[in-house]
Amino acid sequence: MTTDNFVHEINVTWGDCDPAQIAYTARLPYFALDAINAWWEAHFDGDGWFQLQIDRNIGTPFVNLSMDFRSPVTPRHKLMCETYPTRLGNKSITFGMKARQNGVLCFEGSFTCVFTIADVFKSQSAPEELARVIKPLVRADLA
Repeated sequence: MTTDNFVHEINVTWGDCDPAQIAYTARLPYFALDAINAWWEAHFDGDGWFQLQIDRNIGTPFVNLSMDFRSPVTPRHKLMCETYPTRLGNKSITFGMKARQNGVLCFEGSFTCVFTIADVFKSQSAPEELARVIKPLVRADLA
């Protein structure tokens, strides 16, 4: 594990785009969630949302998504999604993201999940084995 910035690279393709030759609006939250899943995998030995849910019985359903669009996303360059936790609450985690292409900020956002006991869909406090890793990575200055 490292405290360096985590950046997930997404290959935007022709199939992601609309007739205006920019990424469909609905693809942008998809790209963001893909980057957050990659953040989990990078920090928890390859365990993303699927493994958290199935193998660890930890759910993380979203309760809030907020995105600001700054510049169109196109297939011309890789989409570099800088992803980081901005808050770890008792029962939730908020991720921030800044997505850039060729150094240009395309979108930024905030994404909040709550922790649940997956098989009964009941809220729970942040599991200690996750909190121990997440706490030192929280970047409140970028919230």
